[in-house]
Amino acid sequence: MATNRLVGYLESRKNLTGSACGLAGVVLTFTGAAGPYWPVVVAGLYGAGALLAPPERPAPPDFPDPSAQLEEVRGDFGRLRDYLADVELPPAAEERLAELTGLLAALLEPGWVAEVLAADPDGLHAVSRAVRQDVPEAVDAYVRTRWWTRLTPGQEPPERHLERQVALLREEAERLTDRLRDAEARRQESHTRYLEDRSER
Repeated sequence: MATNRLVGYLESRKNLTGSACGLAGVVLTFTGAAGPYWPVVVAGLYGAGALLAPPERPAPPDFPDPSAQLEEVRGDFGRLRDYLADVELPPAAEERLAELTGLLAALLEPGWVAEVLAADPDGLHAVSRAVRQDVPEAVDAYVRTRWWTRLTPGQEPPERHLERQVALLREEAERLTDRLRDAEARRQESHTRYLEDRSER
């Protein structure tokens, strides 16, 4: 550990700048400008150089860029579809779930729409959460509750909760789609204003 710190300091900006300034002090010594106090001059110049050097800046963490995150979500969405294909669902819930997954598939389809989604961190997070958490949790909770309901009939049908959950997720996805569409519409309007202003000059 101590050796690593020593090597780190030797390679640091402070040491390199201080050494360069100290070397200038040595040159002054050989030219006779430093006089008998040359050790103080060399040490002082080294210290001044070390103090003036910019501080070390640790490298920021290397997080994946939005396009890489989108690709990961796209892969997880494929696994989600495989999972849903193996689950037996009531017709109404299955229909609503198909509408939701169709909307998510359209957002994740490679192309300019996915690029718009990748540029929206909140939107990408919402889609990721739906794919990786909300939809699997809703379906799995339905499957588990359905088994218990068979043992104790007369309870509230679990498909009712599933249908409501999927409907809420669909509404959330539609709000996201509307927001992305509005952003593109504002971009178009902004370009129109820019062209109008340019033509008036």
